[in-house]
Amino acid sequence: MTDSMPVRLLLAALLVSGLTLSSHSAERTQLSKSWKQWRGPDRQNHSTDTGLIQDWNEHPPKLVWTATGLGKGYASVSIKDNRLFTTGNLPEGQAVIAVNTDDGKILWKTNLIDSNPKHGYPGARCTPSIDGDRLYAISTNGAISCLSVADGEIIWTKTFEEEWDGKMMSGWGFSESPLVDGNLVLCTPGGEDAMIVALDKTTGKEVWKTSVSDLGEKGKDGAGYSSIVISNAGGVKQYVQLTGRGLIGVRASDGKLLWNYNPVANKVANIPTPIVSGDYVFCSTGYGTGSALVKLSKDGDGIKAEEVYFLNAKTLQNHHGGMILHDGHIYCGHGHGKGFPICINLKTGKVVWGGRIRGEGSGSAAISFADGNLIFRYESGDLALIEATPKEYILKGSFKADQVLGKAWAQPVICGGKLYLREQDVLMCYDLKK
Repeated sequence: MTDSMPVRLLLAALLVSGLTLSSHSAERTQLSKSWKQWRGPDRQNHSTDTGLIQDWNEHPPKLVWTATGLGKGYASVSIKDNRLFTTGNLPEGQAVIAVNTDDGKILWKTNLIDSNPKHGYPGARCTPSIDGDRLYAISTNGAISCLSVADGEIIWTKTFEEEWDGKMMSGWGFSESPLVDGNLVLCTPGGEDAMIVALDKTTGKEVWKTSVSDLGEKGKDGAGYSSIVISNAGGVKQYVQLTGRGLIGVRASDGKLLWNYNPVANKVANIPTPIVSGDYVFCSTGYGTGSALVKLSKDGDGIKAEEVYFLNAKTLQNHHGGMILHDGHIYCGHGHGKGFPICINLKTGKVVWGGRIRGEGSGSAAISFADGNLIFRYESGDLALIEATPKEYILKGSFKADQVLGKAWAQPVICGGKLYLREQDVLMCYDLKK
């Protein structure tokens, strides 16, 4: 008995230790159940998942399933529970498609329009926005529709041109993902008397619209290729959008134009979704334009917008693919159609690292953030895991997507420990869990 006591004590200690480690590991692992809109919660493109693979060299993500039949397009995905939604050009028309995230099987398809609009780079662009038992999507010909999540039944539709004399700044189709905020759903028809409109999300009835006149010389009239974000800068709730004539901010209560910032606009395509941080807005566009930080402050009944700095195109331009704000630093792909990894200090505009790093792939880079890392998805179909740190460029592995069917522009989504990659007619699901 005496001789066996140390053994029993050792086994007990190991058991307790194992339980403790297991419990600690469980506490560190958090997997989200939803990604309900473009760029996820607060449109910051930050996944809340933790406990993900930290080294793709040793443990490259494994393909779980592949779905087909999603049609042509560059749309990303939204997710609620075990249902995923996207848009695509099918032979019978431009549609919203619902997919089961357990196995990739298509649940339903509903045409937004019984045709496929003709424009450059044909295909759907909108990531549907989920709100309870409904979702909202915008077709590339300019119409917003409300559908049932359960079966895809269309509840109401409003057409931009007919309702608000809407237009795009150039001919690549409406690309916005609508914003649901409280009882409202917001979109950007691009009309002079209705640049942004707020609709009752239940009925589609207009609540207010934003009238604009002179927004500056740079750029073009009409909507850009961006999506609306919320700001409370200067103590005033407002909606911020990148339009054909640059940044604008409109009062959330009535849609009144509060401010605009024109220098970031170009005459071809203003694309990246702005980054909101307290009283600041960061914006960037390609086509040789550049980037800027704008400070917003209370000014009587309105808001004053002041340029903090402007970075020329050689220093930083994000063509498309988007930007990530993390711990006071902006991460993105730099260069028109290049996607060179770069990190800058938000408040100063100083380049901390990058700008000349070619990266693991070619072309523009669509990026997302999860568990302390950035996922760069290059136009070439190559993906890279990069640590989100201002210390230096730290590459933690890369792999090429199982299928590359064109320009891999769709934003990667990380939800529930899975990585979702839309690639035209195909949707790939990879396991990111440790």
